[in-house]
Order: sequence, then structure tokens, then C-alpha cells
Amino acid sequence: METPELPLEIITYILGFLKASDRKEASLVCRSWYVASQDHQFQRNLTFKFPASMSSLDLIRGLSRHSRCSLVISHLDGSSVGRAVLQEIGRCLGPQLESLALPGSSVTESSLLALLPQLTALRRLDLRGLDSLFMSGAFLSKEDQRHQVRLALSGLEELDLSDLRYLSDLTFNRLTGCTPRLRRLSLAGCHIAFEFDPYRGCPVGPDSSALLSLRNLRRLLQEQASTMRGLDLSRTSITPESLRSLAQVEGLFLEELCLRGCKELTDSSVEVLCKYQPGLQILDLSACTELSSRAVLAVATGLRGLRCVSLSRDWRVTDKGLADLMGLPELRTLDVSECLHVSGAEVVKGLSAPEPRARLETLSFKSCTYIQDLAMFSLAQLLGSSLRVLDLTSCIYLTDLSVRAIATYLPGLVVLRLGRCKEITDWGLLGMVEPTKEFEPSNHMEDKGPSFTRTFGNMGFFRPPSMPFQEKPRLVTEEDLGVFREQEGASLLALRSLQELDLSGCSKLTDSSITQVLRYPELQCLSLCMLPEISDESLASVAFHCRSLTSLALSHCPQISDQGIACAAPYLTRLQHLHLSCCDAVTDRSLYLLIQYCKRLRTLDISMCKDISMTTVDLLQSQLPFLENVHCRFVGGVDPSHVL
Repeated sequence: METPELPLEIITYILGFLKASDRKEASLVCRSWYVASQDHQFQRNLTFKFPASMSSLDLIRGLSRHSRCSLVISHLDGSSVGRAVLQEIGRCLGPQLESLALPGSSVTESSLLALLPQLTALRRLDLRGLDSLFMSGAFLSKEDQRHQVRLALSGLEELDLSDLRYLSDLTFNRLTGCTPRLRRLSLAGCHIAFEFDPYRGCPVGPDSSALLSLRNLRRLLQEQASTMRGLDLSRTSITPESLRSLAQVEGLFLEELCLRGCKELTDSSVEVLCKYQPGLQILDLSACTELSSRAVLAVATGLRGLRCVSLSRDWRVTDKGLADLMGLPELRTLDVSECLHVSGAEVVKGLSAPEPRARLETLSFKSCTYIQDLAMFSLAQLLGSSLRVLDLTSCIYLTDLSVRAIATYLPGLVVLRLGRCKEITDWGLLGMVEPTKEFEPSNHMEDKGPSFTRTFGNMGFFRPPSMPFQEKPRLVTEEDLGVFREQEGASLLALRSLQELDLSGCSKLTDSSITQVLRYPELQCLSLCMLPEISDESLASVAFHCRSLTSLALSHCPQISDQGIACAAPYLTRLQHLHLSCCDAVTDRSLYLLIQYCKRLRTLDISMCKDISMTTVDLLQSQLPFLENVHCRFVGGVDPSHVL
């Protein structure tokens, strides 16, 4: 007797309990599950990414059944294929398309102008780097073209014009004149004349045909001040006077401002910004190298509603002011990565203060080498279950104590990065305390050799005492693992929600901890690069217990071989990115296994794998339909020193 099929409504209800990645896998089981996965409740905010090709035409037609969708189409050019893709988008998706991005493309003016009037529902348009549109200066030069585009784009809210070398006042005005209700504008990396025209030595604008000017940008902000809420001027040469001029635009109330890499900004300009734009919620001041802790104090004092702040690579910033920053009750994200003088002590002080205080969800201390166990232990206790993302990459003085604190007090972590924390050992991941040598009975019986006295110094033939960083931790034994399995310690296993984990460069880790701790059903990204002690046993264990992996990095792991790939590949069916560079024991056999099992692979790095041949690489590229990038420098044993 055949089992009756479940009604479609029941299957849809069951799929509602799955994450998007799991639901995608379930949709491949049978037709009824596929149909259920296409229910409207699962089809919100969908973005489809694909390169322009003849095969993409059928995909575009299939997307017409969605009431709303977004597209990211790469490698679009002025060829007949490119024109056909744009025509199909306009015909099938015109009233449904909410967002369009064309990265890495060189689309022609005529093709885009034929499409834009049909995109009546467009809310976001990304034209970054499309120099082919603006090189001639004739884009939207005809009034009838502007009228058609204005009717279609009257509801556009986000416009990205980053990295356009040929953007001028004239072309900028024509385009923004068709978008009267912008909420966010990005001009990152554009050549903006903030003070003078370098060609004529006088103020620029507002109608220059060669340059985009500050005066023209200010005029736009004045005209659209009632709707403009986000502005990105990263990597421009904006001066303190120019920032003051923009911040003082009457009626402008910004919520987001990105000034990443604006190296001319000073502390006083940030103070003025905070005075005139107190409603800022997101502020990115990373790589503004002239800023100091004075700017931090200005932000903490003037922006009481701040939710996200980035001070990354502001090398003059110290701990001063960070305690006040922790007094902002709405603050959720703090990035002080590569702030070399930050120790975390003031962050602890600020979080220890009475309410109101920040409830951080994302915290980055990447390359803050002054961060030590005491600060990390205190932070873990204070942040508790609210923290979701923690980046401690290259905090070289952190030890197993910090790992145990993280596992004990931060159960809600989704992303944990501990790359190049070289003092972390198996004991930390296992949540166990390494037995110290002082308490080992054998140490009391051994001959410790000659000792120094007040009158007998080092004459050159005594071995100097070993330094802590030169000592290797005691290896974990089977007896230790038995204790681990029986106890309920604070091992990394406690972080059950992890989706990304970086342990690259933690060179003291071995199979003993990797096989016991890395068992995360939701883990998607894992980096184990530069771990010379792990072997195929670790790879097989990770693949078996972490079946949601989409990205796996094993570069510079010399013990990983074909045998490990053979054990792991059948469980890595979702894998999209795999890094195996400098894994000398990996050969052509591994590539055949990837062809067989990892059919969704998009990126593969096998550089410097001496026993892989280019013939097999070519076969791999022809067999995997989604493969976009294969890094295969110096494969086949080619000596890099002999390559010109």
C-alpha cells in the first residue's frame, strides 16, 4: 500500500521551521517539496546573482512568477548577449524588480536607457564602476530620455555611484534629477573637487562638465534634505571645511554616514559633525588616520542614539573615551580593529557602569595586541548572551583562559574569529586546565641539573631557561579525552549556534581537540589554515559533524591528503569555497572526488600543490557548472623561482 502524500500546506508548514540553507536542500528532494519551498512566505527579499549569458535568459523568464525580486548581474557588456539580457529583464521583470546591480560590467548607454523606463518598482540602483556610461558625458543628455527615466525612478531610494572616474556635475545632475526622493547616496571613491578645480585654480561648479564638485553635492543635499538619510563619501579627499559645510545643510538629518579612508579629517571636524548631525545612528570613521581619542569623546558625547561605530585602523585612538562610548544605550556594534593602543580596559570599565549602557552584538578587537586574558574574561562576563559576533584575530597574548571564558559566558555567538592567536591550545578548546609541570610527580624526581647561586653566574656553558613561548603544551592523552567526555566543562562545544569559526594560525591545535569539539550542525564557514599538527582525521570528523559547510579553508596543512578528502567529500555536498593551497599531499585524486561530490563548488584554491596536473584542473573546470575561480599557481611541481 502506497503512503499518501502530505498536503502541500503541511509540507509548507514544516519547511517553515528550517533555515534558508536547509530549506534549499529540502527543495531538491522531490517536486512537491520544491513547490512548497516556493511559497510566498519564503520568497521575501530575494536576490538572484548570475553572470550574463544566453543560459540566463531562461532564468530571468522563470523569475517572473515572483511578485518582487532583486538582481545582481555581472559581466554584462555591449554585445548582443548583453542587450538580450537587458531586454528580457525589462520585458519579464519590469514592474517587479526592486533592486538592480551590475558589478564588473561595461553596459552601453543605449542599452541601459532602454531598460530604465520599464523598471517602475525600482528602489535601489547600483551603477558603481560603470565608467562606460559616463565617459562620453552624454548620458541622459536628451530631455525625452530624462522624462521617461524620471517617471520610472521617481520612487528610487538608494543610488550607488561609487568608483566612477568620469562623473561630472552635469551627468550627476541629470541622473539625480530623475530621482527626487533619495534616502541613501554613495559616492565612495569618486573624484570630487571639494575646494578648487585643479585645472583652473578656482572654485568648481556647480555645472562643471569635467568634475563633480562640493558645491553641486551640497545643492543636491539641500534639494533632497527632507528624504536623505544616508551618505557615503569613503575614500574621497573631503576636507574638514567641506565636512562642516555638508553637516550644516539646513533641514538635513542624516542617520548613516560613511567616511572610511578620508585621511584629511581631523578631530575638530568630527566635533562639528556631531554638533550638527546628532541623529546619526551609523558612523564609519575607519582608516581616518588623523583622528584621536578626542574624536571618540566627541562621538560619545554628541551622538546619543548611535547604534554602530567603526574606528578601525585609527592608529592614534587609545582607550581614552571608550568607557564613555559604552554609555550609549543604543550601541550595538563596535569595531576598533587595528587600533594598536587599545587594551580593552576602558571598554570593561564602561560596561561595568550602571545602566544605561551599551548592549553590544558585534565586537571587533582584530590586531589589538594589548588585549589580554583579564580584559577578555571580564568582557565575556559583561557581554553575556547578547553578543553575536566576536573578532579576536591576531590578539596574540590571549590564551586558553580566554577561550574558556568565551565558551562559558557567550553562548549566543554566531561568528567567532581566533585566527593567529598562537597561545591557544587543545586544552582551551576542550575547556580543560592543562596539568602544570609543578604538580606532576615526575617533576619532583627528575634531575634539574646545575642551578645558579649569588656567587656563581652564567659562564657560558649552562643552558639558559626556556621562555614561555618556546614551550610546547603537554599533549592531550586518551585518558584526558575520557575525562572531557564525562565532564560538563566550558568547551567550545557550548557554542551551538556558531555559523563561522576561524582558528587559522593557532599552530598548537591538534586532532585531539578538533575531532572532539568541532561539531556544529549550523556551521557554514570554517578556517583551519596553517595548523601543521592536524591530519585527515580532523578533516573527516569536521565533514561528518558540520554538514552545512559552504566554505572550508585548509591551506598550509601539510598532513591533509587524498585520504582525508575521500572521507570528507561525500558529506560536503553544500561546499562552495575550498582552499587547499600548499597542501603537498593532495593530488589529482582529490580533484576527481570534488567532481563527484562537490558539484556546487564556486571557488577552489590549489596553488602550489605539486602533485596536481593542469590536465585534471581543466577537467574539473569543465565538469563543475558553478565553478567561477580556480587558483592554481605553480601546480604540478613548478618551481616559482624559475617562473618569470
